[in-house]
Amino acid sequence: MAHSKALLVLENFIDGKFVPCASYIDSYNPSTGDVYCKVPDSGKEEVEAAVKAAKAAFPIWSSKSPLERSQFLNKLADLIEHDLEAFAQAESKDQGKTITFARTVDIPRAVYNFRFFASSILHHTTECTEMATLGCMHYTSRAPVGVGLPHGVVNVVFGTGPKAGEALVRHPDVPLISFTGSTLTAQRIVEKSAPHCKRLSLELGGKNPAIVFDDADLSQCIPTTLRSSFANQGEICLCTSRIFVQRSIYSEFLKTFVAEAKKWNVGDPSDPAVDMGALISKEHLEKVRNYVKKAQAEGAKILCGEGVDSLALPAGNQKGYFMLPTVMTEVKDECSCMQEEIFGPVTCVVAFDTEEEVIQRANNVKYGLAATVWSSNVGRVHRMAKRLQSGLVWTNCWLVRDLNLPFGGMKASGIGREGAKDSYEFFTEVKTITIKH
Repeated sequence: MAHSKALLVLENFIDGKFVPCASYIDSYNPSTGDVYCKVPDSGKEEVEAAVKAAKAAFPIWSSKSPLERSQFLNKLADLIEHDLEAFAQAESKDQGKTITFARTVDIPRAVYNFRFFASSILHHTTECTEMATLGCMHYTSRAPVGVGLPHGVVNVVFGTGPKAGEALVRHPDVPLISFTGSTLTAQRIVEKSAPHCKRLSLELGGKNPAIVFDDADLSQCIPTTLRSSFANQGEICLCTSRIFVQRSIYSEFLKTFVAEAKKWNVGDPSDPAVDMGALISKEHLEKVRNYVKKAQAEGAKILCGEGVDSLALPAGNQKGYFMLPTVMTEVKDECSCMQEEIFGPVTCVVAFDTEEEVIQRANNVKYGLAATVWSSNVGRVHRMAKRLQSGLVWTNCWLVRDLNLPFGGMKASGIGREGAKDSYEFFTEVKTITIKH
């Protein structure tokens, strides 16, 4: 990468070298609205070079022992941890998220992920069975599908979906695709990769419900649900955007929830006292604002946030893409704000009466990524978890993850799962071998 008049110019990383590109895209600092970086506008040529480098590196990397590969991953974790503050500052500037979130969540989690899989790779076993009557033994072996670290093992190509993305998913020498993003983009990936029968892992959108029963501990539920609604500006696929509250405690919950939401400090992401930074782009901010306007037109009541409260920003952030935590009520289940992923700091709070009713309503969307249930009734918690159409169900907590276990969604929220066993199976090709003796 290079610097030009204090403007960061990123380069692609192909075959162990930083490579300049013929054309670049402006990248904006979401908290100021100013261009701070130039990103390569890569296309077919750059993708071809990256795939060629990966293909050449594959035999060397795939022949390395699990222990050697584990050591590479641990070294990567050490290097990220050594420069954690620099990574956090870069992530905050690029995404608009608070420095606190980048410093305490994003970068430490990246370190943890590398260390987890560095350990996990050492403990996988293969299967073996015997057919004594036929004198045969069967066993499985697994061969890597993708690549990982000497030159050519990791290649980074920047660009847009229609150019760089499409060239990558259509390339005959890319055997599998792991994608995190919107359901609409995933549909395009499925369509373009179909002729090659590529293996896909798609982690997509969500319209995640939180279900609050009248026996919930509100002293735990309300602060956690505020976080699950507005953390990282609501730009987490696992964020809560529909809150169903049992009618007997609805008024109490709503009054406290709105009062606490109003206390969230929105502003300069580099300020450690700030709770919420800027949204990712000007276009996305407009999209989120339009959802709120549409909800109002459909009869929703805005209790705090967008269009209701004023947002005071520091002088340097006046052009940034900021929005206050927004809480809506009197929203019908069929309204767009209850059906479509907004991916912003907007949540809807509605009342329900019975367990059966709320299960039907919570499941009445095309998505099925995550759900949260708040209740002190253990039997109810198990019943709800079983019937909710979600890949993840948290009870009396949110965003507690164990990487040993599967992660992923149902319905339009994705295909496949991630996690120790699932990732191992996705990124390897299994072979059954039979030997007659």
